[in-house]
Amino acid sequence: MAIREILEVPDPRLKVVSEPVAAFDGELKTLVEDMFESMYAANGIGLAAIQVGVPKRVLVIDIQPEDPDAEPEVCDHGGHQHTHQPTKNEPRIFVNPEILDPADELATYQEGCLSVPDIYADVDRPATCRVRWQDLEGNVHEEQMEGLMATCIQHEMDHLEGILFIDHLSRLKRQMALKKLQKLRQAA
Repeated sequence: MAIREILEVPDPRLKVVSEPVAAFDGELKTLVEDMFESMYAANGIGLAAIQVGVPKRVLVIDIQPEDPDAEPEVCDHGGHQHTHQPTKNEPRIFVNPEILDPADELATYQEGCLSVPDIYADVDRPATCRVRWQDLEGNVHEEQMEGLMATCIQHEMDHLEGILFIDHLSRLKRQMALKKLQKLRQAA
């Protein structure tokens, strides 16, 4: 396993439409392992293969819900001590995913993206959707998704079409977000 570089805007590869996966082999398994390692290292909850420069229709998602069975952890941020509930990993792999039945009702989530670091904005997406995908062996699955999972899979599936979450914003908000990102990069 290896941590791969995550592409960031304005890298033109992020605008590439990804190709379907045809071979369910060791190369695919290695890609998925590397994607999880890269996503976790960047503190993300979703990653599309194109974000690591591979134009294949592959997504990994782990919304990392709180673990109710774990003991709360003590944190110290800048002298401020508090506790929080640890999360648990629930990794999911989606090969050749497709949305079958998006809801008419919309849900708004504040989204961010590992390819647009430190920028967050409210995005409206269908509140629920039915998704069909294949696993690493090529078996087909279908599931109705809602809440954060529905938002996350739609966000990641946009990457497969060369679409970033900032593309859902008004032109003015998108320009402001890109300007802010440029300032953050200059300050670093």
